Amino acid sequence: MSGRERDSEKWWKTGVVYQIYPMSFMDGNGDGVGDLKGIVSKLDYLNDGTGTSLGIDAIWLSPIYPSPNKDFGYDISDYRGIDPRYGSLEDFKTLLREAHDRNIRIVMDLVINHTSNEHPWFIEACKGRENPYHDWYMWHEGKKGKAPNNWFAAFDRKAWWWVEDVRKFYLSTWCRYQPEVNWRNPELKQAMFDMMRFWLDLGVDGYRIDVINWFIKDDRFRSNPYRLSLNPPDYQRHIYDRNRPEIHDLCREIRGVVDAYPGRFALGEVFTDSAEEAASYYGDGDELHMAFNFEFLFQKWGASNFLGVIDKWDGLLGDKGWPTYTLSNHDLPGRHYSRYAKGDETDKRARVAAAMLLTLRGTPFLYYGEEIGMSNRKIPRKTIQDPMGKKFWPILKGRDPGRTPMQWNASSHAGFSTTEPWLPVHPNHTVVNAEKEAGDPGSILSFYREMIWLRKKTPALCQGSYRPLVSGRTDYLAYLRSNPEQTVLVLLNFVGKPVPALLSGHQTEVSRGNWEVLFGTDRAKGNRMELSSGLSLRGYEVLILEEKGGSA
Repeated sequence: MSGRERDSEKWWKTGVVYQIYPMSFMDGNGDGVGDLKGIVSKLDYLNDGTGTSLGIDAIWLSPIYPSPNKDFGYDISDYRGIDPRYGSLEDFKTLLREAHDRNIRIVMDLVINHTSNEHPWFIEACKGRENPYHDWYMWHEGKKGKAPNNWFAAFDRKAWWWVEDVRKFYLSTWCRYQPEVNWRNPELKQAMFDMMRFWLDLGVDGYRIDVINWFIKDDRFRSNPYRLSLNPPDYQRHIYDRNRPEIHDLCREIRGVVDAYPGRFALGEVFTDSAEEAASYYGDGDELHMAFNFEFLFQKWGASNFLGVIDKWDGLLGDKGWPTYTLSNHDLPGRHYSRYAKGDETDKRARVAAAMLLTLRGTPFLYYGEEIGMSNRKIPRKTIQDPMGKKFWPILKGRDPGRTPMQWNASSHAGFSTTEPWLPVHPNHTVVNAEKEAGDPGSILSFYREMIWLRKKTPALCQGSYRPLVSGRTDYLAYLRSNPEQTVLVLLNFVGKPVPALLSGHQTEVSRGNWEVLFGTDRAKGNRMELSSGLSLRGYEVLILEEKGGSA
């Protein structure tokens, strides 16, 4: 990758990011666990520079640092190393080099709200109140021998844990093995910033920052008010342990660290049920480059539902921030192929969802296996690996169903490993796998490849403005993506029957010229169309048109 390409300030706006859950992507050494050598072996599948590859532009790696693995790497014991289960630091440097040679960026997971309780910092912090590392973590003496407040932990329910040697409670809002650091301590902050520079100096292209809105806690340790919820972690309104106003100053400091390296970015995982709150983490263009928008993952199938999210998010950000969209990830709530399944219409729905994700204004994030139509796998209770699944079963089934091994081929372990994988592969891997779909022009994989490569060569889809042409209750989406040189019309039918695309109130905008099919599930590429009287979309049709002059 040339310096000019590496340092492009806009790559994270035009690119497609592919999330890899390292334990589940590809096992390179035959121990049943995915690793860095396995990822390197599949880089050409992700992008070899030709349309026969998927065509993604960046890989986001879930944590690969040394860890006791009490929460699958989100409990870090060494911020400057690679966990031996994934390989070595030299293996990581090889991944960087091989990925950059293919114009693929590498984005690391930055987990700095907490460490492992086996991190040397915390071991030192527990030796005494006078230890220089003690104030690097969140401590409280408690009240009458009890925890100081009612703050809730996602896995362990109770968030405060007593350490006899210091006669204090430490805080963990995940599980007891993940003590929270004290971002008000300047030495802790400097150590974290130095660690960020270590990886940026190696050539890492950006960070996905875990639960960034949890970093700062109320300095008066006030209890949260309770609320009714069927989801145990949401039994409280988290007004004192999340989204504290001081976090925005810290975001600006983090932005400063990243901006010192041209072409890098900081993306925040903002866990909140308020879009307005999530959008606030862009600041005035001086905080995060991007914040995750998770609302798609909680929408029922339907054009109106997605339209409401798109219009709200686009309206909140305006020109000051760049949107993000995703349909699945390692945490929430399983794979969208399963979430939107409907018998023999499931594949068609998956294609409509993919077309939406890849044509909206914003950066799309794909989850490994999404491109081949991987679905959730039922995990027997006795084989659950996820601590959330173990703790809250059967209320929550955990995150294992969406973390099963990548399905590369129809062999006994789906081509992921030569031995029994850490989680069982999905039984449907004999028919749903990358090898089979790669040679089938009608497969979901072929659909994703064509959409991603179309996006790359269509400037209006990469960075153009977004203008919806429908509103309210609707069975289809219609929107214009435009830049000064090009206008593209995207039409997506979310139902299995024909619907008239009347484009009410916008007919003059789409009838002033003729349109050429750039991509269509039901119409041939290159066909010219005239839309002065609208058109009828076929069931689950995806139609992408470019405005052209002349007669149809």
